[in-house]
Amino acid sequence: MTVPEGPGPHRRADEPSVVPVLEVGGSHVTAAAVDLDRARIADGTRRRLPLTPGIGPEDFLATLAEAANGVLAVGALGARTDGGVRTDGGAYPPRGARPDRGAYPDQGAYPDRGTHPDQGTHPDRGAHPSLGGYPAVGAHAALGTWGIAVPGPFDYARGIARYHGVGKFASLDGLAVGDLLAPRLNPRPTRLRFLNDASAFALGARLTAHPGSRRLVAITLGTGVGSAFLDRGTIVEDDPRVPPEGRVDLLTVDGRPLEDTVSTRAMTAQYTDRTGCPVDGLRELTARAAADDATARDIITSALHALGGALAPWLTAFEADTVVFGGSITAAWPLIGPPLTAGLSHHTPSLARLTLSARADGEDQALLGAAAFAARSA
Repeated sequence: MTVPEGPGPHRRADEPSVVPVLEVGGSHVTAAAVDLDRARIADGTRRRLPLTPGIGPEDFLATLAEAANGVLAVGALGARTDGGVRTDGGAYPPRGARPDRGAYPDQGAYPDRGTHPDQGTHPDRGAHPSLGGYPAVGAHAALGTWGIAVPGPFDYARGIARYHGVGKFASLDGLAVGDLLAPRLNPRPTRLRFLNDASAFALGARLTAHPGSRRLVAITLGTGVGSAFLDRGTIVEDDPRVPPEGRVDLLTVDGRPLEDTVSTRAMTAQYTDRTGCPVDGLRELTARAAADDATARDIITSALHALGGALAPWLTAFEADTVVFGGSITAAWPLIGPPLTAGLSHHTPSLARLTLSARADGEDQALLGAAAFAARSA
């Protein structure tokens, strides 16, 4: 069943309320500012740009910086004195002024932001002249920590791409994304916090839809299979209850890598081999299955049943209570849900009682999860 969204996350007092984030996908990068108090993308801040196949290091960094700086630009966000944002995208009135009654008579106007009357100028804070000296996102957000969700393999602690042999990102292998991206952002952040895109999706889904889940597993289905295991909201990767590194894509089906059975590449290639007709990705394949194409339906049913069987022992070992699915194929949940559930319960009948949730808003969930990750690490 699909579980409706719940309330937003509970934020600690020392965590920023608005967090800038990036989400890197196989064909795009999205930047936004996340309002954690409302558990939503701040209005007018989303910037989405394409990433071309085989993109080189310079173009990759330039595209990420362009998206990120678009969020920081005037008009994307207005600043207020506590580091928040206006959700209508406008600017707040100058600090020290009351729009209905003028300036405070006993205090006067505040000095330009970036200076303090008894401490001198803060040389590293920067200013935006169109906002009267205020940074566009507000000091607590723009000048603090960014959350960046990227697909693996990636050295998340050091911010270095490890895409050796990964076709579309192979030219980025070894790229020190963190060190090279930070100086391109204006204002420059104090820290960039990287996490796996499936982990970001899992954190976002738990915060918005499953806040009561003790052990949640997220599976993303698209070009490949992504995964994340959360124990009370903490990402679990090095634990005998989960696959190595928490990566379901490292599992096997009948002695072969899982993604030789469950992936865009595998499923579309099988359809072409059996029919002689090329198919443009999973969306077209699921559309054909929904239109009673027996071959397409058989391929999807077999693949999802196999996925359920591969997941079952790990969901049992982890004692998962919730499994959330994301990715492009989730739009066809009525088609993929039944064989997936059958694969799970065939291996372990008790898994039929699991809460299964399909999220079509995977990008929003990943952005929110990246923000929550960054805020707690700030």
